[in-house]
Parts: sequence; C-alpha cells; structure tokens
Amino acid sequence: MGFWQQILESRQIFLKIVHKFKLNSIKGFLSLFLVGVSLSVAIAACSGNGASDSSTSTDAGGSTAKPVSANNQDVRLTLVSFAVTKAAHDAIIPKFVEQWKKEHNQNVSFEQSYGGSGSQTRAVIDGLEADVVHLALGLDVDKIQKAGLISPGWEKEFPNNGVVSKSVAALITRSGNPKGLKTWADLAKDDVKLITADPKTSGIARWNFLALWNSAMKTGGGEQKALDFVTKVYKNVPILTKDAREATDIFAKRGQGDALINYENEIILAQQKGEKLDYIIPDVNISIDNPIAIVDKNVDKHKNREVAEGFVKYLYTPEAQQEFAKVGFRPVEETPQTKELASKYPKIKNLGTVQDYGGWDSIQKKFFEDGATFDKIQAKK
Repeated sequence: MGFWQQILESRQIFLKIVHKFKLNSIKGFLSLFLVGVSLSVAIAACSGNGASDSSTSTDAGGSTAKPVSANNQDVRLTLVSFAVTKAAHDAIIPKFVEQWKKEHNQNVSFEQSYGGSGSQTRAVIDGLEADVVHLALGLDVDKIQKAGLISPGWEKEFPNNGVVSKSVAALITRSGNPKGLKTWADLAKDDVKLITADPKTSGIARWNFLALWNSAMKTGGGEQKALDFVTKVYKNVPILTKDAREATDIFAKRGQGDALINYENEIILAQQKGEKLDYIIPDVNISIDNPIAIVDKNVDKHKNREVAEGFVKYLYTPEAQQEFAKVGFRPVEETPQTKELASKYPKIKNLGTVQDYGGWDSIQKKFFEDGATFDKIQAKK
C-alpha cells in the first residue's frame, strides 16, 4: 500500500469515528483523542518505512545494497619502505590521496616508516603491520613471504615482476679522482682501497657484490675469472661495515678509502641537497631493482586491500614514475613524462639483472649463505 493511500484511508476512518463519539462529553473527547494519537503513530511508522526505502537500493539479484556513504569510511594505509624512497613517496602520496578522493569519495591517510631495507624487513616480520612494503631487493620481500605474511607469487601481481623503482651501481671517488678510477676492474689494483658494507648483513652490499661479479661475467670472464676478480677486490676492502650508512660515514666523514660503491639515485639526491661528489657510472652495470608488494595478512586484517592495490597500481603511472625520476631513480618504463628526466642518466651498454643469475633464491644460496662463495672469499684474505 502506498504512503499517501494509507493517509487517505486513515482520514476516512477518523471521520467515521467523529460521527460515532459525542464531542460535548469528556469521555467522547478522550476517546477521540486516543484514537487520533494511535493513527498519528501509525502514519509516522508508514512515513519511516517510506524514508528507509528511499535510502537503500536492491540489485538485480534481489539483495539489498548498503548506501554508498556506508562504504566510504576513512581508510588508513601503512607503507614501510627503504630510506632513500622517502623523497619520492612524499611527493606521490598527496597526489594519490587526491585522486582516490575524487574517484571514490573516500579519504585515505598514510602511516609511513623508512629505514634500511634489512631492518624494515625484520620489523615487518616482528610485527610492524605494514600494508605495503617497498624494499631494496626482492630477497627482503621473499623473507616476509616465508614468514607467512605475503602470499607466494607476489612478484606476478604487478608489472615488471613487482619492480616499481630501479637504479644502478655508482663508484664514488675522492675529489678529482686521484687514483684515476674508470671501471670496476680498477678496484682490483694493489694501491686502491674500497669501502663497502658486508653483504651478509647489508642489502646494498649484496648489490655491490653482484655489480662486481656481473662486471667480470659480462666482459668475457667465466665463473673462475669472476671469483678471482672479486676475491682481489675484497682483499682491498680494509673494513666491512654492517650497513651502507656506516660505509658512507667511514668514507665521507673519516676519510678512509679511495672509492665507495653506492646507488646512483642516492648520489643524485645528495647532489640535489648541495653535496659535491665525484662519481663514475660504469657502462657494465647491474640493474638494482626495488620491488613493491602487498602484505596480504595485514590488508586482510585491516580490510583495506582495495585501497592498497589502488596505491600500488598508482606507483606505476607516469605521474608517480616522474616523481621517482626527479629524485634519481631510473623509470621502470619510459614515458613522455619521464623521458626528459631519464635523459640525464648515463647510458648503460651492458646491464645485468638478478634473473641472469637465477633470481634471489639462487643468488643467496650461491653467494651469501654460510659457507658459500663470499665466506670462501673472506677466508682467503
């Protein structure tokens, strides 16, 4: 029955009652008053039902859908990343928040944590409830997966095997490059001292090791030549620091060593902050690929998977990639927006990848497990 039809019928009933009761008696008046109140309540109930019907919708299957506003509560994401991505994410996140609000009418806020990739990985495994991790190397994401927080196959969920930013290895020298260093091979000379971190404890140091090994392999050397070369280089390392930050401090602040290996993007960012650095980008190099992944267990707990996936996908857009390029990362895909920025990077003639050496699981077992290649190299020092 329609709302207005109910009102008309109620009015007719009311008029009949008026004729039945004598209004000139108190009893008649009270009876009429009570009937009127009852009818008012009934009409109000009908009105309430009508309002409820207007604020819900039913889909083709007959189920009642919640109002749009009920699905637009504010959402919080926790991003855990390695330190040098902060400048890029600081520029990207406000743009994503604005776009998501425009497209979904939903407010998104971010908790952010930055630090060494290895320490960030341990923090997530130990309970830091990251929804999204952006780390320095795939090995760290694999560790979180093995801890049961990320589902297997994470690298297939997004483009480029989950790699969202990348760089190459750079060789920093003393001002004016007094030792005349030009290529990786120069690091094996007897009078050269290299500062680097321990690849058993540092993510960037693993990239450093791969850059050296790759340089020997890509220039015609086999496994034995690569082993001999890398062994000579590490004999020229006076101290292995626990992480890249300590290595940089020893080189820059304490003045030790003739050369330091670092990410190209870190050098570019340092120059943007006014630091003057002499460095070389060897044209035989390793692609330093930084992956991103959704921490499945946490987004399921927080019920924010849709927004987490939206954010990760946004990081691959030309707008986001342009922000990565501005602070020294090489774009994962060249677009009109990033082409001009990417043109400032030296061209790499021979670029190796992790896949060339079987992926991170194989690399870890071959080079960095206890008793593996790196331990054997250290034993020869």
